[in-house]
Amino acid sequence: MPQTITKGVKTLLEEANAVIDTMSIDTAKTAIHDDAYAFIDLRDIRELQASGMIPGAFSCPRGMLEFWIDPDSPYHKPVFNQDKTYVFYCASAWRSALAAKAAMEMGLGPVMHLEGGFTAWSKAGGEIAQRDG
Repeated sequence: MPQTITKGVKTLLEEANAVIDTMSIDTAKTAIHDDAYAFIDLRDIRELQASGMIPGAFSCPRGMLEFWIDPDSPYHKPVFNQDKTYVFYCASAWRSALAAKAAMEMGLGPVMHLEGGFTAWSKAGGEIAQRDG
């Protein structure tokens, strides 16, 4: 029996974008040098190896986000226990919109995502670093 999807990705993205904040690329170019922000790269390792990442960003594969945020999880990462504004990004701002909404629903805050994602960042001449390790 075929599945009937009642809420597609377009609707999920519309719902997420209606409740989360977005950081412009121009603002992000300054914010990456401000300790008040933690940039979180949600792309997978192959994407990072192929195109680099925003300097100083923390790599968190999208599939681990909720586990790494939750301090009661055995997978918790201390980066998610700081008094900072969390700026999520992925390749084109889809995964990051959903991630920012999930993080916000978990109580992490403030959170936002990068307008246009890493693709827009690269096209706008944003700084790029190679992933360590």
